[in-house]
Amino acid sequence: MADTQADPVFQIQRIYLKELSLEQPNSPAILLEQAQPQVDIQLAVGSEQVADGVYEASVIATVHTKIGDKTVFLIEAKQAGIFEIRNLPADQMGPVLGMACPQIVYPYLRGNVADAVQRAGFPPVHLAEINFQALYQQQLEQAGTQTA
Repeated sequence: MADTQADPVFQIQRIYLKELSLEQPNSPAILLEQAQPQVDIQLAVGSEQVADGVYEASVIATVHTKIGDKTVFLIEAKQAGIFEIRNLPADQMGPVLGMACPQIVYPYLRGNVADAVQRAGFPPVHLAEINFQALYQQQLEQAGTQTA
């Protein structure tokens, strides 16, 4: 008797830089400042189904660097990937889209952010390694508290 259960499929179709924005609103005067800038880094993860068995997963980074109340630079980048994901149990889709896919996309985002900042004339900003499992768990907990 043949097994009718199809094997799970997980394939990367494409990784791409979806959005990139860099602003230096106070240049060139801010470039002459000697003070150490404050760096605020925010990350977000998202996903959506784009076709049957095909999903886009993205990681978004916002890096805001300031001296006092003046912006040195602000960069927003969204790195995304298209993944074919089929024949997975429904309870595994969340972790795959919330942890596995962002883990694949994130190194590309790190490189693109560092490159863009350096091309703007600043020392590169190296985004830290991220524990996407902990981030996913945190998002689940926040979603649970918001619905409660």
